[in-house]
Amino acid sequence: MAELMSKEAFRTALENAIKGKSANKAPFSIAWASGKLSRAHLARWAENHYHYVGPFADYLAYIYARTIDNGAFTEAKDFLLSNMYEEEIGGDRHTDLLIRFAEACGTTRERVVDPDNMSPTTRGLQSWCYAVAMREDPVVAVAGLVVGLESQVPSIYRRQTPTLRSAYGFSDEELEFFDLHIVSDEIHGERGYQIVLQHADTPELQQRCLKICEIGAQMRLLYTTALYHDYVAHELPMSELTSASVPVQDAALVQA
Repeated sequence: MAELMSKEAFRTALENAIKGKSANKAPFSIAWASGKLSRAHLARWAENHYHYVGPFADYLAYIYARTIDNGAFTEAKDFLLSNMYEEEIGGDRHTDLLIRFAEACGTTRERVVDPDNMSPTTRGLQSWCYAVAMREDPVVAVAGLVVGLESQVPSIYRRQTPTLRSAYGFSDEELEFFDLHIVSDEIHGERGYQIVLQHADTPELQQRCLKICEIGAQMRLLYTTALYHDYVAHELPMSELTSASVPVQDAALVQA
């Protein structure tokens, strides 16, 4: 039977649950970081990504509503509310920034918001996020959605955004969605870690948090991998992603 871990050991275990499953390792991400995608491919990404991240405030709202505040969870609820505010009305709406990038890639607002333009795998990720938010213990839900998913974003966008500037020539205004999330999601991810470390206070809760973090990372990796197979593979075979420009560890993953 598992024993209650110290916060330090639990933090390490949470990080290890995600390690090796980053969406950076998906072939779509590898092609993106090495400048091998077309703007049309990036448009398909935006059309799908909208339906994953667009409802993020909704996911958090379900967790917020189900978190009973007996005094101990005040800071956690404040974080969830603040995160929702930033997504929707704290300055530019994040989905509007994503649509701005999508339009720069050649697609339209109408195509982006149309759910018929997301792939089945994207629909599965969105449904999983709703299910976690609505059904899991709020602490476990924060682990899955904020630690398992949101905390990955800065490392993903730090790798992709320079290529968007250097290889594709997007402007700072067109890339505001990425620049904003590199900063904001680093803060959100750390706040998520602190909530889970503080409130997962039984061995059972700790184990459930570890498992859902692992699943969340797997879900994002699967979603990003599907984008390659759905939109890119017929134009850019795997063999072209194992060139010298691709890091050795990523080339090995693509070939696996």
